[in-house]
Amino acid sequence: MVVPATTYIDEFIRVISALMDKGYAYEAGGNIYFDTSKLDKYYVFNDFKEEDLAVGVREGVEEDGNKRNKADFVLWFTKSKFDDQELKWESPWGVGYPGWHIECSCISMKNFGEYLDIHCGGIDNAFPHHTNEIAQSEAYLGHEWCNYWFHVHHLNTNSGKMSKSSGEFLTVSLLEEKGYDPLVYRFFCLQSHYRKSLVFSWENLDNAKVTFDKLIAKIAPLTADRSGDIDKAEYDRLMAAFNEALGNDINTAMGITVLYDVLKSSANNATKLTLIGEFDKVLGLDLIKKAQEKSSSADAHDDIPAEVMELVEQRKAARKDKNFALADELRDKIAALGYEIKETREGTQITKK
Repeated sequence: MVVPATTYIDEFIRVISALMDKGYAYEAGGNIYFDTSKLDKYYVFNDFKEEDLAVGVREGVEEDGNKRNKADFVLWFTKSKFDDQELKWESPWGVGYPGWHIECSCISMKNFGEYLDIHCGGIDNAFPHHTNEIAQSEAYLGHEWCNYWFHVHHLNTNSGKMSKSSGEFLTVSLLEEKGYDPLVYRFFCLQSHYRKSLVFSWENLDNAKVTFDKLIAKIAPLTADRSGDIDKAEYDRLMAAFNEALGNDINTAMGITVLYDVLKSSANNATKLTLIGEFDKVLGLDLIKKAQEKSSSADAHDDIPAEVMELVEQRKAARKDKNFALADELRDKIAALGYEIKETREGTQITKK
């Protein structure tokens, strides 16, 4: 169930009042500001320094003369540049609305308690948003709020950052509409590091799909026979390598390399499948499920004539080369031989008409 931020107004007011009582906030010009000078350390992320902070931050934004310090930020507005703001509420400081930063802190603390383990977000949120969340949350709580901050770099196109405002925005629905399994996109992302910007193109996604399909094809034969005991020495060695990869600043690309090491190892099927299942608790790629589906599909194709299967492979190659006219021609030839071909999220399905 989605609960809108507007249902937390009383909580915002309560926490802001507490910050004022503790001396961390002040009223000026009708607004309530957080006083960053009260903190021993405000710039918690090393990318930002006091002398580098521009007063206006963005071109065309006027300096707020109500602030005691240029880094101070608004907790509650009664006066702002948005005079036509529709949503306003009564507060001890007048009719107004909460600042962006206080909303996130209050909603998190209300629902998840006084301690967070991991807080995620885009790199553009590191400052000022997350910096301000830390300032107000820890001033209110009196202790460290969150153990780890996870800042993901941007998904770019060849022309720049992907965003709604630029008209280029990737969604799961769009992926499915274009016939892609969303897990292929997940695999595409996992092959990079979260601290690196990732360049998206449909060609890059097609390449990821080919690699993902080959990976599933390598796992599929293992599912036919998983008898035998787990080789503890191999299991421990490869699990340690995977943990080391993820322990190295969540290096998922290195983790996938270890996944291939499992497939190349001399361990039996039972050991390999157990390791793959454990790895996939982190990777979330449904590897064994998809491998089983592929294995079942291959069994179902055993009685399909070789002539039809050859045309199917030619059609796959044509689709990969984006030669859709040839792909349609090959589909018609397959149909003339009495078989119907369909592309699904699970791969190519071939049925007798």
